[in-house]
Amino acid sequence: MEKDIITLAIETSCDETSCAVLKNGREVLSNIISSQIEIHRKFGGVVPEVASRKHIENINIIIEKALKEANVDFKDIDIVGVTRGPGLVGALLVGISSAKAIAYALDKPLIGVNHIKGHICANYIEHKTLEPPFTCLVVSGGHTYLVQANSYTDYELIGRTRDDAAGEAFDKVARSLGLPYPGGPVIDKLSKVGNPKAIDFPRPCLEENSYDFSFSGLKTAVLNYLNQMKQKGEEIVVEDVAASFQQAVIEVLVEKTIRLAKERNSKTIALAGGVAANKGLRNLLEIRGSKEGIEIKYPSTTLCTDNAAMIGSCAYFNYISGQSSDLGLTVEPNLELDQK
Repeated sequence: MEKDIITLAIETSCDETSCAVLKNGREVLSNIISSQIEIHRKFGGVVPEVASRKHIENINIIIEKALKEANVDFKDIDIVGVTRGPGLVGALLVGISSAKAIAYALDKPLIGVNHIKGHICANYIEHKTLEPPFTCLVVSGGHTYLVQANSYTDYELIGRTRDDAAGEAFDKVARSLGLPYPGGPVIDKLSKVGNPKAIDFPRPCLEENSYDFSFSGLKTAVLNYLNQMKQKGEEIVVEDVAASFQQAVIEVLVEKTIRLAKERNSKTIALAGGVAANKGLRNLLEIRGSKEGIEIKYPSTTLCTDNAAMIGSCAYFNYISGQSSDLGLTVEPNLELDQK
């Protein structure tokens, strides 16, 4: 491009209200995130109506903070990016309505963004020299995908979860162990002191030729183990259960990701999504990657969570490739990665 492109991006797909300002898709000028975790923790998960109401309360404040921290005004904005899905329909509507109003008032292009592609693009912010093609494992509370990034806008979906997403399984197992929400970070922390070989939980879909995942059976195996131990009156070592469960999950994730990277001759694997912050997953993937001569990339913890910077990066690459939306843009709560 002949000039710098300044992107204002908005993300409200779940329980984070976020706005960011980026330059040329990779340089973050601001990335303001307002999390609702403490509000939803007492419910053991996200309550959609509560999330939507908090987004309405926060959105204008967060946009103002993002502009102020970036030291830009609305007149400096070139494009407006926003998450259109997947996510909670009420939450998405808050972000899209705000983005439409700004784009209309400024007479600037509106770019609707797939939330999952945004997670992948977080790696372009963290790693300035990263370029496609590469293999990407997307793991979050709602999604588990194996993707081949063929270009900045072409993401080939190779494998997906058939039931529970990895992050969802973490949260459900954590709840059964009496651990607080969100459960993933707590299980990861306990796994450091637990014995990952204490309990032989199944490795679902590991022997299949498919690149799909399935974690529902593993979750059930953990619940059955806990029930049997309680019926026998035997002690449950929470740390060992957490470590054994996490080891079963990450072994399947890593094995299939490495297999795909080798099949596609990828020299780089990128992690994306909230579970990409899991240290056990990162460590095992780096160990396996080093043996195969494959470089492992992942975003910082902040960029693994839902945030507007990743949405802004994706919006930029969509824009320079000629993609844009109009003011008729609608939310797509069940938007798939490979859906146009």
